[in-house]
Amino acid sequence: MTREAQRVATEALQQRLSYRFTDPALLVRALTHRSVVGQGSYERLEFLGDAFLGYVIGRELYARHPEAPESALTLMRAKLVNKGALAAHAKALELAPTLRLGLGEQKSGGHRRDSILADVVEALIGAVLLDGGAEAAEALVLRLYGAQLEESTPEAAQKDPKTQLQEWLQGRGHPLPQYQVEAVLGEDHAQAFVVCCEVTAPPGIFRGEGGSRRSAEQAAAAQALEALRGARP
Repeated sequence: MTREAQRVATEALQQRLSYRFTDPALLVRALTHRSVVGQGSYERLEFLGDAFLGYVIGRELYARHPEAPESALTLMRAKLVNKGALAAHAKALELAPTLRLGLGEQKSGGHRRDSILADVVEALIGAVLLDGGAEAAEALVLRLYGAQLEESTPEAAQKDPKTQLQEWLQGRGHPLPQYQVEAVLGEDHAQAFVVCCEVTAPPGIFRGEGGSRRSAEQAAAAQALEALRGARP
């Protein structure tokens, strides 16, 4: 991608974030993978964003569900901030074209990898926190998670994403989703599975990544569920 194309992509991203950076270097850092030689990566910002995201989501759940026990709140928070959910937000924000990846990561499809996409969402939250303060970062988190927070309940948290997706589709008379392993990445001792989940309500294919086929299916189901709920048919 040329510098001009990168500039246009990051400009559009700020519009989707509803936030404009005072320090553009923070935005660039949040989008830069460690495979880019000679430049700082998003990893420290990711660390900061992860902590702040967990705090904001935890506080919101605590306030919204005063009768929920700690165990339920913990499970609800985990489902909202896991890698699959974060990657779904990344795709909704169309982050892929804005990522700064080394040549090797570009060739291996790093811009589509859930783990990288999820990390960048956390890095962006951390970047906004440093650039605009806690109020601006909290506003971003609540914009991203508004619908999910409204729908998150202790009862739903007990069910995994595949179960929730199946029930959502069945309740509306749609066919069940179809899962298929699309790729197996890495060495035998550290494999990552990429699974696609196909639904017809409305038609869509959603991808998830995980250390096992089951976890990848759950990640794909979580992305499908978020997209379908967002469409609110």
